[in-house]
Amino acid sequence: MSRRKRAVKRAIDGDPKFNDKVVQKFLNKLMYDGKKSVSEKIFYRSLDIIAGKTKDDGFKIFKQAIENVKPVLEVKARRIGGSNYQVPVEVRADRRLYLAIRWIIGYARLRNEKSMEENLALELLDAANNRGSSIKKKEDTFKMAEANKAFAHFKW
Repeated sequence: MSRRKRAVKRAIDGDPKFNDKVVQKFLNKLMYDGKKSVSEKIFYRSLDIIAGKTKDDGFKIFKQAIENVKPVLEVKARRIGGSNYQVPVEVRADRRLYLAIRWIIGYARLRNEKSMEENLALELLDAANNRGSSIKKKEDTFKMAEANKAFAHFKW
């Protein structure tokens, strides 16, 4: 962490198709080696796959998936008197969004389907329907926070 000034958050414009900042952040996280056009193709094709499978708007399902994966609580390690405690803390709104995006993309990359478009589409569908790996990750972090509720008084 910087000891000088607070880091300035840069403003993000919306994406080209939906003009949405969440989609732009998702595209930036999906991108490899600065190839934004490739990440845009992957994302928009996966929304088309979702629309074809569900006969519903792919963008709406994407928003629902992000909302379902956002965590409420997480644990942070806190050193007190020579021992480390896992202290449950509430997740800030911007970190909540970032974690949801990171988990969805990470578990989509781990899937073994034909292409990344297919992987991302299936992971988004699973997240929108409250199942799948990213939802399991959210539930695991919540369970860990609940299990360590006894150390909540160590919050700083």
